[in-house]
Amino acid sequence: MVSRRRVLVTGGASLVLLGGGFGAYVGTRSIAKAQEPWIQATTGFGDPRLDALAYAILAPNPHNRQPWQVRLMGNDSFTVYCDLDKRLPHTDPPNRQITIGFGTFLELFRQAAAEKGYRAEIMPFPEGEPEPVLDSRPIASVKMIKDPSVPRDPLFGTILNRRSTKEAFTPRSVDDATFAKLQDMAFAGQSEPLISLEATSDAERVARLRKLNWQAWSVEYDVARTQKESVDLMRIGAGEVNANPDGIDMSGPMMEALRLGGIVSRKELATKGSTAYESGISMYREILDNTSSFGWLISPDNRRITQLQSGAVWVRINQAATALGLAMHPVSQILQEFPEMAHLYDQYHKYLGIAAPARVQGFFRFGYAASPEPSPRWPVESFILNV
Repeated sequence: MVSRRRVLVTGGASLVLLGGGFGAYVGTRSIAKAQEPWIQATTGFGDPRLDALAYAILAPNPHNRQPWQVRLMGNDSFTVYCDLDKRLPHTDPPNRQITIGFGTFLELFRQAAAEKGYRAEIMPFPEGEPEPVLDSRPIASVKMIKDPSVPRDPLFGTILNRRSTKEAFTPRSVDDATFAKLQDMAFAGQSEPLISLEATSDAERVARLRKLNWQAWSVEYDVARTQKESVDLMRIGAGEVNANPDGIDMSGPMMEALRLGGIVSRKELATKGSTAYESGISMYREILDNTSSFGWLISPDNRRITQLQSGAVWVRINQAATALGLAMHPVSQILQEFPEMAHLYDQYHKYLGIAAPARVQGFFRFGYAASPEPSPRWPVESFILNV
């Protein structure tokens, strides 16, 4: 989709005549309110569950939907559910990516609980693994047990700096030694990890993967219902972002100006041939052209519990990348399971030599770039269900 923090260059010239007052106005627009949960995580709430959940809600998740719902139970337990309205039925029909997002959430909770001296006992899918889509059954039940001996996770300190960097990277590729360090940090303490990571900076392989990724992105962008699903979730300008701090953040002074100038709107973004639509294509092309390293997560099967485990590994890789000064960006369009993507999905797995029941659970760009600002989040209390 259109990069959230880059300029729609081809439309910018028409803004020049709007005057200095216009520029002063857009320069004051801020999404600081939507970013407050990143600060609130460090303050504490007087309940160790909420203290740890404040970090868990910062987890990466598809289209920033933040689908978690939590019902507190007693003084030390809670149950996690999926907000079924936050699923992505067109780009993620089986809710696989949403489930992976819950894996990232639960892993950050585990890390934060340990940091507070609690062992998190997490029981995935206590009422069974929901198929073929997620339903009202719980994702997990969690109990916190005070345990001063619980080991602190060395990756915990990266949570507040972890990002998904949706920008063009510098031309520098990631070397094998750095990938080896990333593996060691992400999989620390796991003798035989269920989920594995492979990565490459080989020019020939990168070129092939770049081509497949471009073809997959183009399919998602061209199919009306999948493109509309993303466009409907775009929050254009600070007002929309602060009012609904989920979905796809399209904020910043230039985006504010383009919105007010009528150049960027949901209608324009969805209209083939418009400045906004065509700029989205050129921007993603630039992002891919400036990618020199890729990585992918492989699982032995595609069960719901394996998807949760994939999410835990996913976020740990993201955290390890942060610690190493690497930028990471998920580009998993080719893993989406809607009919128009099926031929590319098969080509991709065949190229990587992965056959069922094994499959790829995540596909990433790795490289070097400045770290973006934190993504908007709803506050932790908004996810707590009334009894």
